[in-house]
Amino acid sequence: MPYPIELISPEEKRRLYSELIRLPLYTRKANIYGCCIKFLTDNRPFADIWSDNFYTADENIRSHGRLIAVQDPSQPLHMKYDPLTKTGFAFNFDYYGWIKSIALAIAGDILEDAHEIHSVHGAVLDVDGAGVALIAPSGVGKTTHSWGMLRNNGVRLVADDWFFVRVYDRSALAYGSEKNCYVDAELGKIWSKYREVLERVVIDKRGRAVVNARWVVGIDGVVPLTKMKKVFLLKRDSNDPTVVREASVDEAVETLVANNFYNPHQLVRDDRKVALRRDFFRRLLSMVEIYVANTSEPPATVQDEIFRWATS
Repeated sequence: MPYPIELISPEEKRRLYSELIRLPLYTRKANIYGCCIKFLTDNRPFADIWSDNFYTADENIRSHGRLIAVQDPSQPLHMKYDPLTKTGFAFNFDYYGWIKSIALAIAGDILEDAHEIHSVHGAVLDVDGAGVALIAPSGVGKTTHSWGMLRNNGVRLVADDWFFVRVYDRSALAYGSEKNCYVDAELGKIWSKYREVLERVVIDKRGRAVVNARWVVGIDGVVPLTKMKKVFLLKRDSNDPTVVREASVDEAVETLVANNFYNPHQLVRDDRKVALRRDFFRRLLSMVEIYVANTSEPPATVQDEIFRWATS
């Protein structure tokens, strides 16, 4: 985990909320795939980035989940979460990427239990009508290669970091989660197509910025959903010379389970939740073609191979 998580009771949540709500906090509401997530923070830049990052929810809608992020010098960096009321408290976070991932995880917790809609920490694109997902741990290249694929004709973005999936009897549909993408500004050095737009955005102290992909690929270059067809599990292994290979359902499920489903932001990880997620991924992966892609080679080399397999 990038930060410790403590599960708390509704009573502890009520106590904390009553204390913190007295502070002068900025308030925002996001619509995350139908869930209204309320954000309260003493960090103005976080509030502003949130507004650019997510679709806005109507202020008259009652929130389904809440996230309060504050600075408190008397406490260490940590997260408290009440699974019953879907309320999280983030103390001393200085990285917006964690904030938005927790918001997505709260929405995911709601959707997983109440609607059988599951979270995937990965990117998904629509390639000539077929959904292609890149699932990976942080730092392995899902954003690099999702934006790399987006340079090609016929490729449209659904999500570059986190998406939701609903599995039906005959197919699985993937849905986007964010209005705009929170990306590393170094992306412009990897793919020159994005250099100009990344030079115009406001970059935070972590070297990241919220970017509207439509600025580059056009209004029709971003779509809300796609029907899943192929899944690439990304890894980075300099000792493996193979760039892309096929994988079985069993291998893919075992890899995901062994690596916490490549999602470090799961708020609840008890046996029931792990079983739910294992069953979901088995059902999803049984419906798609599965590949393992090794991102240790230069991005252009890896990108050519991923795109070749994605369109074959």
